[in-house]
Amino acid sequence: MASTEGLVPITRIFLASYYDKYPFTPLPDDVSRLSSEIRSMTSDLLKDSPPSSQDESLLLKESEGESPHKIDENMWKNREHMEEIIFLLHESRCPQPLQDDSELSTVFNNIRYKFQKTLNVLQDFQAVNSDHVFNTVMTYMPQDFRGTLIRQQRERSERNKQAEVDALVNSGGSIRDRYALLWRQQMDRRRQLAQLGSATGVYKTLVKYLVGVPQVLLDFIRQINDDNGPMEEQRQRYGPSLYSLTAMVLLIRLFIQLAWGRFEAKKLTRDQVAVLEQAVDVYTYEFRRFITFISEVFANSPFFISAEAAGALEAGNNDDYKEINVPAGKTYEVSLSVESVNSYIAWDFSLIQGKINMDIGFSVECTDPTGKKTLILPYRRYESDQGNFSTCVSGNYKLIWDNSYSAFFKKVLRYKVDCIPPVVEPVQSAGEMEE
Repeated sequence: MASTEGLVPITRIFLASYYDKYPFTPLPDDVSRLSSEIRSMTSDLLKDSPPSSQDESLLLKESEGESPHKIDENMWKNREHMEEIIFLLHESRCPQPLQDDSELSTVFNNIRYKFQKTLNVLQDFQAVNSDHVFNTVMTYMPQDFRGTLIRQQRERSERNKQAEVDALVNSGGSIRDRYALLWRQQMDRRRQLAQLGSATGVYKTLVKYLVGVPQVLLDFIRQINDDNGPMEEQRQRYGPSLYSLTAMVLLIRLFIQLAWGRFEAKKLTRDQVAVLEQAVDVYTYEFRRFITFISEVFANSPFFISAEAAGALEAGNNDDYKEINVPAGKTYEVSLSVESVNSYIAWDFSLIQGKINMDIGFSVECTDPTGKKTLILPYRRYESDQGNFSTCVSGNYKLIWDNSYSAFFKKVLRYKVDCIPPVVEPVQSAGEMEE
């Protein structure tokens, strides 16, 4: 069993400093440009022929939303879209006129090959990463029957999960159904890790055997995937590039599916095929580049650091900022009681959710001792803001962050608020004034 003496679980602050050493080269402009062109081509197909099936409607709705926030959920989504595209591009499912055109047939066979190659890379990454995490955890487990019990539990769980997938496929379940199940299973794995960390749930029968398991390991596997835990730093740092690729492959899939359903009425033009080819080339290259990069990041990232290093990082970042989730449809308020006129109220905030075009409403109001309310700062939506003002009256000042207009997305707010009393010059004596 590897020693954990003097170690603590990695923290979000540590991961921020670690990720500074691994900057991801931004995606080229071709990703957004080609995604926009594919979306425009999709709109052209829908002008005269709206969605004709539930699958088309669901896919169109998904393309109009945002990509998932979790890194691993995006991986599963990319895998699903690639497999659906490979399915659509099988010879038996291509429109007959396209099969009869040898040049176009060759083009789409090449596209299918590129997606299959990229899908294989993603599958290998997921398998290796899953084994790496589990095996690393197990090196800190007592090397006796307790470790054996947990390995057996995992093997049984994985067999049961595979049997569940096989049953779905054999009953005629779609690719979409299968990936919905695979994602639920992935979340089950997370819950099982958390349950191991707290010795509850499926692991409750192991509670009496967990004596001797390092507490630092139990803390790590319980908190690693918290909404504002260490992995949130990863999502913020690398998520936006992955979100763009997820959106791109979804648009490629949508375009092909719509084109196949309308091929008799509206055949593909050479220009459309050229744009599609270029989009596939850019997507498959950039996605494999991202997988290669993130594999190295994951492989070198430690699970634990010394307590001294964690303390130093925390001390260096003790800047009084706070982080809070503002749920969809809710507001968050900070109240400051001000006794002296000419006090300064100052704020600094930003959103750290990691999504593009996120904002939040913000306003400031005052209630004076008589109960009269005054709007100090009118409502406006911001991605971030810094400001201050000098108070004219004493009373209760309320800073309000508003996410009530958002129906689906929470906002992660990082903020600092200060109330600085007025500076009072000391009263000088006559003698001091003369001096």
